Amino acid sequence: MSPRLARAGKLLAGVIGVSVVTLLVFHFAVGRAAHLEPPRLALPTLEVSSSASGVRYFAGSYARREGNILQVGLRGTPEAIGFAHARLLYPEMVQNEGVLLTRFSEQVPSRLLRSFLMDLAQLRYRNVDREMSEQRLREIAAGALAFRPDPYATLFPTFQRFVYLNALYDISLSFEGSPLIGCTTFTFGQEATSDGSSMLARAFDFEVDEIFDRGKAIFLVKEEGKIPFASVAWPGLVGVVSGMNLEGLAVVVHGGRAGEPRASGEPVVHALRRVLSEATTSEGAARLLAERAPMVSHIVIVSDAGGRSVAIERAPGTNDALRWLPSRAAITNHFEAALRDDPKNTRVREQTSTIPRRQRADELLGEISAANQQLTPLALAKLLRDRKKAGGASLSLGDRRAIDALIATHGVIMETGSRKLWVSESPHLLGRFIAFDLRTLLASDYDPERVPA
Repeated sequence: MSPRLARAGKLLAGVIGVSVVTLLVFHFAVGRAAHLEPPRLALPTLEVSSSASGVRYFAGSYARREGNILQVGLRGTPEAIGFAHARLLYPEMVQNEGVLLTRFSEQVPSRLLRSFLMDLAQLRYRNVDREMSEQRLREIAAGALAFRPDPYATLFPTFQRFVYLNALYDISLSFEGSPLIGCTTFTFGQEATSDGSSMLARAFDFEVDEIFDRGKAIFLVKEEGKIPFASVAWPGLVGVVSGMNLEGLAVVVHGGRAGEPRASGEPVVHALRRVLSEATTSEGAARLLAERAPMVSHIVIVSDAGGRSVAIERAPGTNDALRWLPSRAAITNHFEAALRDDPKNTRVREQTSTIPRRQRADELLGEISAANQQLTPLALAKLLRDRKKAGGASLSLGDRRAIDALIATHGVIMETGSRKLWVSESPHLLGRFIAFDLRTLLASDYDPERVPA
């Protein structure tokens, strides 16, 4: 080898060495700076037990199968709920995280690059827990303590990782190519319903079907001092994306895009959890949401037992904009109030399926009104399963312009007057919708061994 090549080789080796050392220093420095300290809690000595019928129990909580949907009853303090959640659903939570990490590895094959990207994420979201409520942090911390053994502990400490997972909806929405710009909701109230209450039907589109579709769960939560509620989500989520409480308040969230995302604030799923735990009316829900700043832009749709529905358009740095909805309404993923001219919202209108879906949804509502069609859960399920474009022409399976683009991880139909909801079995919206009566399931004498009639 010539002296020149030898010198060049030494120089390259030196550059590589310095780069590796720099990355290692950066990695450990970020780890220290971004470390999230959990609240101090004591882990109970109880273990999960199972009945002959397959119902799992932990203290006063349980998990059972209703069709292929997990029905999970959680009760007690935030700590008790967190412990029970992680112990009862430990296998499902391990599987969920495994799928997410596998997807990440497939998208970013380089281990070094994955580590660097995670370091950047840690740095950006190092204060993500600051505006989470004390109750939710205690619940997450209890779940982290109960998640043993933790097969992913080398990635991040359990509590820190669980905090990130509870902000996953917000983190996903902060990316321009977010997989959450695809939901459709129909609301009916007052003049449209037979009892003057309201009905809400929503498709939650999120293209991670393996865990959020086939592994969906309905949580029936009775937190001490709070309004009991049901939440349709997935094992591991300490929050709400679709749910209804025992007072007949229904709430769902849609992705939207406006303003600039922030690295801290109240996560969307915790905001909706707080609404279901404390609000009884749409007005009350709007007031509660306005109390805390969001991390990312989104649209919250609320319907109550009094028949009033509202779309609340939210973005960091702005006041919430309320659109009180008529007796028949449809909402997709674009802002229509104060944020309608935001450049990001304009791109959503121009580049996503939000307008075609909205046009078809409005057309379907017009047909229902003209025919004076009776509103039933079956009728609302047909709305969610529609695969045509405005004008009635059929679309190919999976066309993103369809209301049912075969990407929904759950469909939910809620009757606020009767306190009943119906949840879709996988795959997507093709399975049956299973009924859940909250007055029965959240009653103090409910027995999970009893098969519903």
